[in-house]
Amino acid sequence: MTDRLYYDDPLALDFDARVISHSSFDGRPSLLLDRTAFYPESGGQMADHGKLGGLPVIDVQIDESGQLHHLVEGALPQPETMVQGTVDWRRRRTHMALHTGQHMLSRALFDELGATTLSSRLGETRCTIDVDIAPPSDAELDSCEKLVNSLVDQSLPIRSYFPSKAELAGLAMRTQAKVEGPIRVVIVPDFDVTPCGGTHCTDSGQVGLVSIDRVERYKGGARISFEAGLRARIQRRQAAHQLRELSRTLGCAPEEIPAAYDKRGRELKNAKEELGTLRSALAERLVAELSTKLGEGPIIANLPGLGGETLRSVAKQLIRAGASEVLLASPLQDGCPVIALRSENSEFDCGAFLRRAAQTAGGRGGGRPDRAEGRFPAETAWVEVATSALAQ
Repeated sequence: MTDRLYYDDPLALDFDARVISHSSFDGRPSLLLDRTAFYPESGGQMADHGKLGGLPVIDVQIDESGQLHHLVEGALPQPETMVQGTVDWRRRRTHMALHTGQHMLSRALFDELGATTLSSRLGETRCTIDVDIAPPSDAELDSCEKLVNSLVDQSLPIRSYFPSKAELAGLAMRTQAKVEGPIRVVIVPDFDVTPCGGTHCTDSGQVGLVSIDRVERYKGGARISFEAGLRARIQRRQAAHQLRELSRTLGCAPEEIPAAYDKRGRELKNAKEELGTLRSALAERLVAELSTKLGEGPIIANLPGLGGETLRSVAKQLIRAGASEVLLASPLQDGCPVIALRSENSEFDCGAFLRRAAQTAGGRGGGRPDRAEGRFPAETAWVEVATSALAQ
């Protein structure tokens, strides 16, 4: 079996190893080494990357027999060759903070809320903890986050080791080990003891920061998304930038954003109500004007600036007023919504008409015989297009 150097020292990134043999994992060629500092994807933690014999290490996986497969780009070094390996420090350091932060947050969720961690995943862009309780409130999550970050501030020494059977029996572990044989544990003093084979910080201060960003319902429980370390700082920095941009947009101080947002919401609601009233009045006026054409065949009209909703309202009112067929368009800056509507007594095929009109105008449209809608280019000369489609 491969000697896993990261068990003893997660900060040991450079090493020499002997190539035992070539192998494969999921159909991809791999290297088996006598010793390695590369952590394989397992336990919810992503694999290390780096260099091996000068070749990029793009993945490290472990098979059912416990063999560690190093997947590299390029021609594989021959068996018995000595190779030098270097682990990507930034990626390793990120994983250390995320995994240690996950342990601490899982313990805080248990202590503060009685939530048991069912599973966790430290992804490339998102870290999650699935727990067996309903989604906690913001206040409850804040208390958990506060507890974890108070431990970060204390810079507690974290120990990762293989205790003897006697020592193991005396440890109050948060979860039970899922492997047989020697059990490796990770201990945050006076707080958490968890069996784990991952790479962890050597003191809680190295976690830097733990930040919960959202919670959602998941499989009868809750899924909590979080970040730690560098990724948490990047997330907070991005949030601060977005807050400043929003502050400038709203023309207020950051702490005044909630009040400004509520004010804008009220103003928007009032504006929508006023717009609705004006649209209704305009629709009534247009219906009155167009009703003078009743009995002269299909009512064809170009009504700029109305939009689809008001256009539909005018068409329906004209049908109720006695029109047999109504063919309307409303040019806007970004296009021209069109509608064809007929009365119950008419045999006019609205869908076929609008498809013919679309071919002429270069737009798109269609529908049923009794009703059809579409969107044409903004510059469409609707009256001419509709007249041509009728003639066809």
